[in-house]
Amino acid sequence: MAKIFSGVQPTSIPTLGNYLGAMHNFVTLQEGNDCIYCIVDEHAITVPQDPKEIQKNIRNLAALYLAMGIDPKKSILFIQSEVPCHAQLGWIMQCTSYMGELERMTQFKDKSKGKKAIPAGLLTYPPLMAADILLYQTELVPVGADQKQHMELTRDLAERFNNKYDDVFTIPEPYIPPVGARIMSLQEPTKKMSKSDTNRKATIFTLDPEKDIIKKIKSAITDDEAVVRYDRDAKPGISNLLDIFSLCSGRSVDALVAAYQGKGYGEFKTDVAEAVVGTLKPIQERYAQLIESSELDRILDEGAERAYAIAKETLRKTEKALGIGRHNRH
Repeated sequence: MAKIFSGVQPTSIPTLGNYLGAMHNFVTLQEGNDCIYCIVDEHAITVPQDPKEIQKNIRNLAALYLAMGIDPKKSILFIQSEVPCHAQLGWIMQCTSYMGELERMTQFKDKSKGKKAIPAGLLTYPPLMAADILLYQTELVPVGADQKQHMELTRDLAERFNNKYDDVFTIPEPYIPPVGARIMSLQEPTKKMSKSDTNRKATIFTLDPEKDIIKKIKSAITDDEAVVRYDRDAKPGISNLLDIFSLCSGRSVDALVAAYQGKGYGEFKTDVAEAVVGTLKPIQERYAQLIESSELDRILDEGAERAYAIAKETLRKTEKALGIGRHNRH
């Protein structure tokens, strides 16, 4: 049994790619592990956010986590800003970090490029991410390739603190989930499906209505060959649809290729759309029950309490090791 922590920013509705590539895996991980799933709203404000929009997205994401199968009896689900220890340990981790290592972060370079005024939080959010992870004595963190550098920094900061003060933090390991398909854009199948794609036909969102899902899949870019076969280089569009179909139907890519020999793309796309609708429909139905319910608030309140009980212990040990605050009080 491992202690696992994962944080997702509430910046938009998760896409089909987010669900099939990562969030679906969170449900599997909660079987036999101690899982903590955090909606990292403090990370989201490193770039400007519309207050009404982020408030809505926090609630949407919480309801979707539960609708997708996160079980509050097996896992802890909570909102980052409701456990103040994150910001408190985040400050300590900032003081443990060096400017040079923060300026070298690839995501900082990408997000600050061409900007006249750069929020300080954009530079210092990796120490907050380190705090998120270290507060729970996390052993494994599910990460994609884009977060590998941040995980290395988290490990460096934990080791630096432990060596200088006291052995407070568990050194976390990155957990690369079993190879799942990388879901690509429906309009440019050589690039990843993205929340921020300006072409709305390129991305399926988990809360899209059935008619929109069907329309998007039917207009997905394919090729002129009219043969259903898997070839990422020569047939990226059809290969992407095969990956989506396989994950939504539970049938292997090889079995699907065999089943569609001699059949056209029209019939194939209709069946892909049906499989996606069938996968998302129960999630959407459960989401609709939860979104305005007191049950959602109760789960988030309990999640915050359970998270705080663990986090405050780590923060207490950290402050004691540093010598800040008073530690003779009962």
